[in-house]
Amino acid sequence: MAEVVLYHHAQGLTKGVESFADELRQAGHAVHVPDLYEGHTFDTLDDGLDYARRTGFGAIRQRGIAAAEELGDALVYAGFSLGGMPAQQLAQTRTGAKGALLFHSCVPVSEFGDAWPAGVPVQVHGMDADPFFTEEDGDLDAARALVDSTEQAELFLYPGKEHLFADSSLPSYDEAAAALLTRRTLDFLDRIR
Repeated sequence: MAEVVLYHHAQGLTKGVESFADELRQAGHAVHVPDLYEGHTFDTLDDGLDYARRTGFGAIRQRGIAAAEELGDALVYAGFSLGGMPAQQLAQTRTGAKGALLFHSCVPVSEFGDAWPAGVPVQVHGMDADPFFTEEDGDLDAARALVDSTEQAELFLYPGKEHLFADSSLPSYDEAAAALLTRRTLDFLDRIR
């Protein structure tokens, strides 16, 4: 059993994020899902990003870091899109990290350190034609560089253009891709000791 901190995306702690966490729990894993938006959810990605801008991306990330400080240190850090920032930062900087699952996002490793930490496996998942992942901020390039830098990194690309394809409560949900992402996630968590 792994203990996971799962951070939501820019639309907030949606029913789809909760449902994903429940799937991991049903497989026997302990999953914590902090609400970085303090109860706010948004119908569109643009509205959620506007809230994050007003609140401050740094403040949102700090909420995620603070939520993890209340838990032990032998954690897997997972995040959807915006939630990938605190997940990646903690996986790279917090002693005892057991792994990272980055869904729909990845920033350059240099954002949080000189190299990906030894002994911390990581998976990155995104759609191959998602403009948020493949074009705008260079997430795909960062993910490829991460995979090239360590044998413990895996990159999974799914056919399609949707950004938040694993959230079953959103119109962007892709059932087949989400099922494969979930299976790969559970396989990853089953290997965590």
